[in-house]
Amino acid sequence: MPINQCTPEQLKQHLQDDPSVFLLDVREPHEFAYAKIAGSVLIPLQQIPARFDEVPADRDVVVICHHGMRSQQACNFLQHSGLQRLFNLKGGIDAWSVTCDPSVPRY
Repeated sequence: MPINQCTPEQLKQHLQDDPSVFLLDVREPHEFAYAKIAGSVLIPLQQIPARFDEVPADRDVVVICHHGMRSQQACNFLQHSGLQRLFNLKGGIDAWSVTCDPSVPRY
């Protein structure tokens, strides 16, 4: 089953409609420290298997990285592990910065 893709604009609307959305950022700590979407939770990609229990199964989960590649990998793993309410942020935080929140630094 393919992973749902979520554009930055769709994420912005989703956050307005449902503030309980879980924002999972799978970048590295130095990337997260430089630029992040408010309210997101950092679990670097390599730590996802060990920290799987920190990702809620009962909420929509939007997975975020720089451009959408690592988040796609994380979504694939999470889906294979049984989660269903997954969305990959298309274009990553870079696209979020360009289209929704220019206060988020680009790198």
